[in-house]
Amino acid sequence: MNYNMKKRHFIELAFIFLFAFRSGFASEATDLMQKAGTFYQQEKYEQAAQIYQKLVDSGYEGTSLFYNLGNAYYRTEKLGLAILNYEKALKLSPNDDDVNHNLNLANSKIVDKVEPLPKFFLFEWWESILAFFPLSGWTYLVYALYLVLLILIVVYFFSKSAKIQKNSLYAGVGSLFLLALAAALLIVKLNRDVSNENAIILQPTAIAKVSPDSNSGDAFVIHEGSKVSVVDNVNNWVEIELSDGKVGWLNKGNLGVI
Repeated sequence: MNYNMKKRHFIELAFIFLFAFRSGFASEATDLMQKAGTFYQQEKYEQAAQIYQKLVDSGYEGTSLFYNLGNAYYRTEKLGLAILNYEKALKLSPNDDDVNHNLNLANSKIVDKVEPLPKFFLFEWWESILAFFPLSGWTYLVYALYLVLLILIVVYFFSKSAKIQKNSLYAGVGSLFLLALAAALLIVKLNRDVSNENAIILQPTAIAKVSPDSNSGDAFVIHEGSKVSVVDNVNNWVEIELSDGKVGWLNKGNLGVI
């Protein structure tokens, strides 16, 4: 696998240091990161995973942290946990080549080969646009376009050159259009992230039931690492849907939410 561990570890150290400094635990967090990196380089992947997981459980998050944790879990053959953390990293950085590469490699080892329902090409095009940036990326883009629009408005009203006013007017109209488009995509992305919840199967084998009852009939069998959509929750049961349209119920302990 292509890990680029030195680069990743340096970035993660910087991130954790900044996050932890605000919380008053800079020394402890950076020490843990260094310790985890040392364990990983010594091929003590179980110990490295425990430390990375401790940081995640303490509230730290970041593309590199999830990526490193996924790598450690992959090395210890915990495929479900590896894919779960790669997916979390991808959610923060959809265009990260290293994350995509390792996630694809891990997905190739999944037992289940679920064929997704065919999508109309316009829907696929729309999904690719939404996935181009994470939620934070669309937010920053909206702020940037809004700032550009304000600057163009100031230039238009305070410039004494008719040519500059004309150009700023055209640019302002274009910026307004892009701002409206980016804002619409941001709203859709926000609603999507809030309403749509995906999860990864963590158990080697899980039997989905036709209803939220252990005594109900079996719907289908699914294996570790498979990605599912969370449809509903009832007590300790979760209704899941596969990409091929199959629906069933699993105990919450069988999966991890991305």
